[in-house]
Amino acid sequence: MAVRLGLGLPQHRQYDLAKDVTDVAREAERIGYDSVWVYERALVPENPKQGLYGIPGLPWPDSYKGLAHPLVTLTLAAAVTERVRLGSGIIVAPLHGAFQLARALATLDAASGGRVVAGLGPGWSAEEFAAASATPYEERNRVLEETLDVCRAVWGPDPVSHEGRLATIEAAVVAPKPARPIPVLLAASGPKALARVVERGDGWIPVAMGAEGYADGWRRLQDIAAERGRTRPIERVPRANAMYSPKPYDGDDRQPFQGSVDQIVEDLVAHAEVGMDEVLIDLQTTPRDAQELKDVAAEVYEKARAAGL
Repeated sequence: MAVRLGLGLPQHRQYDLAKDVTDVAREAERIGYDSVWVYERALVPENPKQGLYGIPGLPWPDSYKGLAHPLVTLTLAAAVTERVRLGSGIIVAPLHGAFQLARALATLDAASGGRVVAGLGPGWSAEEFAAASATPYEERNRVLEETLDVCRAVWGPDPVSHEGRLATIEAAVVAPKPARPIPVLLAASGPKALARVVERGDGWIPVAMGAEGYADGWRRLQDIAAERGRTRPIERVPRANAMYSPKPYDGDDRQPFQGSVDQIVEDLVAHAEVGMDEVLIDLQTTPRDAQELKDVAAEVYEKARAAGL
């Protein structure tokens, strides 16, 4: 049941970006974490037209306000670490120009010695698309598809060529190249998105909403892979959005990864029993500061390994 353990870097507004990102990244590597991760939320509207994840009436969490840019954060971590993988879980690909996103990821991979993991998704916030002057929100899935094409072209051998609706690259030298093929993990829950994982991705990065739901998603993904003849393994890296508290949460409404370190580890074990290659443990929401985040991260790591993860 041994899995790789990843830690979310501090991007929230209670942290001091001038020192806490590098401090936590160094400590994550020292503790033994296998990877560090970032995610993207570009803005929080005062009067949202959509609920969280596009679900009507579901409020946006206050923690999204003031989130640091994912690639800047990951670059800071890359500069002070040597071993950990550098993952995005996830970047909203259509908010970025496909060509420039491909170049940024390639440059970061080359600079870090081949440690980047590109977790990408289509996004769900119409307000973010409008603010980024991106392509229309309704075309986000098509944009993600072509972004994958552009990345593969840019990361491949020169001369690079691509002709599409988003970008046209006439035979050109595009450098630097990644140090090795960058793994692409895709966010997915619905049938079409799961099919994209099978057809286009190296792996799957779902939000871990509970072991039962995770198991159902994995079964559906396996079914699609069998239907479409995929034999290459699909890397599984669920994202655990933890809400840590010093004392156990004893309410009947406890959500997955909510509560004490022991409760968080229990949920990690339950997901590992379904099967996963790595898990992204994002603990940054509730700690008061970077020191508490580091302390909790160390305890989670120690107890997760003691539990057999």
